Amino acid sequence: MQEKKNASGVSRRGFLKALGVGGAALLVPTAAGAAGDRVPAPSGAELATLLDLSKCIGCGACVDACRESNAHKYPEPKKPFPPMLPAGRAKPEDWSGKRDVDDRLTPYNWLMIQTAEVDYKGRHYEINIPRRCMHCQNPPCANLCPFGAANKQVNGLTRISDNLCMGGAKCRTVCPWRIPQRQSGVGLYLHLMPRLAGNGVMYKCDRCHQLLDKGETPACIPVCPEGVQTIGPRAEMAVKARELARSMNGFIYGLEENGGTNTFYVSPVPFELLNKAIDKGKGKPHLKRVKDVMADESNLAAAALAAPIAGVAAGFLGLGAKLLGKGGNGGGKESGDDK
Repeated sequence: MQEKKNASGVSRRGFLKALGVGGAALLVPTAAGAAGDRVPAPSGAELATLLDLSKCIGCGACVDACRESNAHKYPEPKKPFPPMLPAGRAKPEDWSGKRDVDDRLTPYNWLMIQTAEVDYKGRHYEINIPRRCMHCQNPPCANLCPFGAANKQVNGLTRISDNLCMGGAKCRTVCPWRIPQRQSGVGLYLHLMPRLAGNGVMYKCDRCHQLLDKGETPACIPVCPEGVQTIGPRAEMAVKARELARSMNGFIYGLEENGGTNTFYVSPVPFELLNKAIDKGKGKPHLKRVKDVMADESNLAAAALAAPIAGVAAGFLGLGAKLLGKGGNGGGKESGDDK
């Protein structure tokens, strides 16, 4: 749902930012921030984040921190985009002129906040829900990518390599929440098969891997003035999620969705009600219950067939990237609408 505005036309998030809540979050030494400088995880443990939705005020400090931490990974497309053959096979998706959009997921906005207003057991709730990649335990995006560009790391995060991604959008098609978003005019397809294969690079939250790799906390966590998020070993976060849900007679999302994810939401309101109330659509994920995509026999077979092919493709594309000396995103950095 679109963010409601008051009589002066100022949104709630805009009002909070005007008061300096968003910026102040960078300075407030909350318990989560003070304890969140380092990730408490033994080597090799899958990490999960726990989000207490009863605390989120929708200030957007996490959104701003995500953008600041990951701006160096954002795509810098080359234009005009090469026309695809046959004509109309894949429409270009271009967000380079809409980088400020923050009410949906885009290649330049990997974290957004959905707001739901619901009545439950005689009480009115406004629930704010930070949304980004769920980082599934058995991610279909990584299992079914034909180019081997999406991979799950030992610490539980799933990344898309902009050096290997051809922008075919298979990851978005198989993702239960349609999380990854495409930017045309970047990536290896420009140098290998610009008119025949791919159409850019897919982007999504990579959990600030540049911080996690150093044992540090993802940027969105310590800036929160309310301590909404906690990160740690998945088993410990699952126990805390259940304890938190019991304490508020609440509900958990993400513990079992798609066979299990590494993102746990705990809410005092049933997620069925929240799903009905939030604005859903392209770049705006749902909150429905999700079956295990990779438990489907056809997907298991496809993954078994795709794995060796994707491995060869990844090796070929990786070699191509080295020979071309390209960073993979056409803009020299690391790293439209949906169809």
